[in-house]
Amino acid sequence: MTENKLALYYFYDLLKEYTSLSDFYALVFNAVINSILLAILAFILFKVMRGFALKIVSRMAAKSTTQFDDLLVKNKTFLNLSNLIVFYIVSALTDELYVDFVEFESFISHAISVLIVVFSIWTFRSFLKTVRDYLKTLDNFKDKPIDSYIQVVMIVLWMIGLIIIFSIITGKPLIKFLVGLGTLSAVLLLVFKDTILGFVASIQVAANDTVRIGDWITMEKYGADGDVFEINLASVKVRNFDKTITTIPTYYLISDSFKNWRGMSQSGGRRIKRAIIIKSNSIKYLEREKVEELKKIHLITNYIQHRQEEIDKHNEANKVDKSLLINGRNMTNFGAYRKYIDEYLNIHSAVNKDMPVMIRQLAPTTQGVPLEIYCFSKDKVWKNYEYIMADIFDHIIAAVPYFDLEIYELPTGRDIDLKKA
Repeated sequence: MTENKLALYYFYDLLKEYTSLSDFYALVFNAVINSILLAILAFILFKVMRGFALKIVSRMAAKSTTQFDDLLVKNKTFLNLSNLIVFYIVSALTDELYVDFVEFESFISHAISVLIVVFSIWTFRSFLKTVRDYLKTLDNFKDKPIDSYIQVVMIVLWMIGLIIIFSIITGKPLIKFLVGLGTLSAVLLLVFKDTILGFVASIQVAANDTVRIGDWITMEKYGADGDVFEINLASVKVRNFDKTITTIPTYYLISDSFKNWRGMSQSGGRRIKRAIIIKSNSIKYLEREKVEELKKIHLITNYIQHRQEEIDKHNEANKVDKSLLINGRNMTNFGAYRKYIDEYLNIHSAVNKDMPVMIRQLAPTTQGVPLEIYCFSKDKVWKNYEYIMADIFDHIIAAVPYFDLEIYELPTGRDIDLKKA
């Protein structure tokens, strides 16, 4: 008998020597006492690993220059690893401890093996979470759906772990479960349909660079209008501008349409595209007196002067009868106003001059003639953008009366009362 065997039967020998217990009960009490001692040993090992070793590791991680070991501590990788080591030690001692009780030894051995599988998965999971957190600190990976890939790995790992656990519990070879898994493929496809769709979608989203973390997306069908802050296997989470959170299944990003504002964020400006409607009956030719008056507006002084000289030369060359204002070439108050807005935008400090700046006259409507301002603000921050757009339209709306134009708006009760009076 080896020294290990003698140590395991130490209490058995004492019980046989000092008591009248039978061999069976002496073995039972020997096993119970050894189990208590093993539990105490496991507890001491656990405390030592958790309290002493982990404190040393934590201090070493805090002093190191790399952030990876700090994340290992934060995600409890070392803690799970210490638990795993304790279970391995207990498992090695258990094989000898219950050698006289085959069925009980088999039960305990299987239970510990199952726990080892579970804690192995947990340890690997905490390591993957550390890798995820570390990659998110790198600029090249901040906007990548790392969570999706980690979830896929964990699903596969748990499936393998469950197969191993069933193999341990039933005592059947692992290969039989793998063969049987093929027959359950249809059921698995049905059960994990959303997961599979999400996995395929997350790969397509990443490969096509459709959505990144931090992108502003709009998906009216699902009430999403805000910034993407998480992309995982099953869903994409959007923090809306009203601080609500919308969760969209990942595969909807490839099956439905949505708007991604990343192009605007990466460009040189944010588009301003808004129109005011001018009453048609307020648009007219400019008489000489009004032309002279408009020359006083500094932004269009040179334009008015050169334009009027050009028109006068044309009319004189063609002997146009100007007794009627409609004859020949003339300036209109609407044209002068359009030119004024164009000059105003070209000197506005918040408008990006390297991008299109247009004043568009759209097709007349039943309300009047829409005049659309199309340009880009340099500042793309929403709050600042709205301020810039409001500042521009405050000015051009206030400038309308100087050109004897009117903006269309529905009549109010006060307007009707004034007409009656």
